[in-house]
Amino acid sequence: MASRKALLLAILGCVCFFSAVLAARELSDDSAMAARHEQWMAEYNRVKFKANVKFIESFNAARNRKFWLGVNQFADLTNNEFRATKANKGLNPNTVKVPTGFRYENVSIDALPATVDWRANGAVTPIKDQGQCEDQGCNGGEMDDAFKFIIKNGGLTSYPYTAQDGQCKAGSSSVATIKGYEDLPTNNEAALTKAVANQPVSVAVDGGDMTFQFYSGGVMTGSCGTDLDHGIAAIGYEQDSDGTKYWLMKNSWGTTWGENGFLRMEKDISDKRGMCGLAMQPSYPTE
Repeated sequence: MASRKALLLAILGCVCFFSAVLAARELSDDSAMAARHEQWMAEYNRVKFKANVKFIESFNAARNRKFWLGVNQFADLTNNEFRATKANKGLNPNTVKVPTGFRYENVSIDALPATVDWRANGAVTPIKDQGQCEDQGCNGGEMDDAFKFIIKNGGLTSYPYTAQDGQCKAGSSSVATIKGYEDLPTNNEAALTKAVANQPVSVAVDGGDMTFQFYSGGVMTGSCGTDLDHGIAAIGYEQDSDGTKYWLMKNSWGTTWGENGFLRMEKDISDKRGMCGLAMQPSYPTE
C-alpha cells in the first residue's frame, strides 16, 4: 500500500515537473515570438517611415511650392493604411440634397470683408484629435446627419473623451444647441465666401492624398482629388502677399498636424468643386 502511494506520488511529481517544463518552454516560445514580432514591427515600420520621409523630402525639394510637408503622427502609415483609418466611409458625394434654402444668397460679394478669421472672434473651439475611436459614428457620415442628431438630441454636450467603452453622459448640460441647418449651393465658392463671412461652415474634402496626410504649413495648392472622405470646418479666408487667396480651415487630427491643427487651402480656383472638393458639400447650422 505504501509502495503504491509512493509510486503515485512519484508519477504525480513527474507530471508536475514535465508540465512545468512544458509551460516554461511555451512561455519561452511566446517570449521569443513576441520579440520576433517586435523586431518585425520595428523593421516594417522603419521601411514605411523611410518611404514617407523620402516622399516628404522629395516634395519639399521641388521649387515654387506654396506649402510644405513634414513628419507627423502618420509617418509610420502607408497611404492606404492612412486612408483606411481616417477615411469617412459615410460620406456620399452623390447624395441628392433636399433644398434647404440659403439665407446669404442675396448678400453682395462686394460688401463682404476682405479677410475673415473666426478665431479672432472666439467662435472656434480648441483643436481636438479624433484619433481612432471605435464608436458607431467613427466610420463617418454626412455633416447634415450630425446636425439632425443635435436638433433631435436637444443640443450637444461636451465632456472628456476616455477612449474606452462606457455610457454616454446624457445628463450633461448642453454646450451648443441649433434649430436647423442649411446646405450651400454646390460647386460655388462665391456662395461659400458669403457664408463664411457670416459664420464657420462645415465642408467635406478629399483628405486621403499624401500631401494632405503630411501637410505641415503654407497654402495648399496644385492638384487634389475630389473623392470626399473627410470633414473639416471653414473658419475664414485671407490673401497671401503674392495675391494668392486661401481658406482658413480647422482640422481634427490634433495640434501636431498642419499649422497647429489648422490648414490653409487655395481659394477661388478654376475647378468649381474647389480645392480637394471643398465646395461640393458645404453646410452650416442655424439658430
